[in-house]
Amino acid sequence: MSHLSSGPFVGPDQQVFNEHRKLLFSVAYRILGVAADAEDAVQDAWIKWSAADRSQVADPKAYLTRIVSNVALARLRSTQHKRETYVGPWLPEPILTIGDTAETVADAESVSMAMLVVLETLSPLERAVFVLREVFDFSHAEIAEAVERSEVAVRQAAHRAREHVRARRPRFTADRGRQREVTERFLAAATGGDVNALMELLSPDVTLWTDGGGKVRQALRPVVGAATVAAWFAAIGSVTYQGIEPADMKVELVEVNGGPGVVFSGPGRVIATVTFDFDSDGRVTAIHNVANPDKLRAVATGTAHDVGTQ
Repeated sequence: MSHLSSGPFVGPDQQVFNEHRKLLFSVAYRILGVAADAEDAVQDAWIKWSAADRSQVADPKAYLTRIVSNVALARLRSTQHKRETYVGPWLPEPILTIGDTAETVADAESVSMAMLVVLETLSPLERAVFVLREVFDFSHAEIAEAVERSEVAVRQAAHRAREHVRARRPRFTADRGRQREVTERFLAAATGGDVNALMELLSPDVTLWTDGGGKVRQALRPVVGAATVAAWFAAIGSVTYQGIEPADMKVELVEVNGGPGVVFSGPGRVIATVTFDFDSDGRVTAIHNVANPDKLRAVATGTAHDVGTQ
């Protein structure tokens, strides 16, 4: 795969592309939920842009966004079967994000693990349409061109997707300061093995989703209920995990997918990420734990993404 030159000899076409590269990744990642696939979609968009008659392009930003959306949609369709036959729950590939660059709460929410999990339940077309309409504020006509469908079909898909997401993703979130405080307290309680302190932070019907992808041992079904989930995390400070002793485990609070998250690592490798979903009181309602090593590469690189929508 040829990567774009970042050296001094950047032509005007490449310069235009680079100006919009962040936005293109932001679009592709929300449609695909996999950082590596999103990077590939951006690369494909570059190849198409290089071959296009750019003298006919009045608005490069809109043109490039259309290309990357179309590429991402095609890629999403081709990976559907893999996701349907996945071992255990399929969770998105987490990414490190840059605080405050999600300019609004909506930007952060639209890239959260919880939202990406909901988007996973849409059809590929509905997902692409929802992302372009609700997150990036494209018109129905622009989306129709991007996904190569009629405007009527796009309006219908947008309506179905919006209703579906609304039903599964109530829009209330504790403020970011409260989220961070609860995450810090959760971390302290988990590493200290304090079940009672964990119980205080969890909603009674909290659900833990773990994604090992059959590569590492994880729960193959959601773990439900405050007592069970608290016991699961209270063991962190006292049991060997994936061959790593508690004393060798490094635990960091970082920003993952637009909100506070935890990265667990051992010597030379990232072992897992944990992200949280909160109710309006700041209690944890869902926990997403990604441990499949194939899905930790984006976090392991240490690259933080700006996933703003501008």
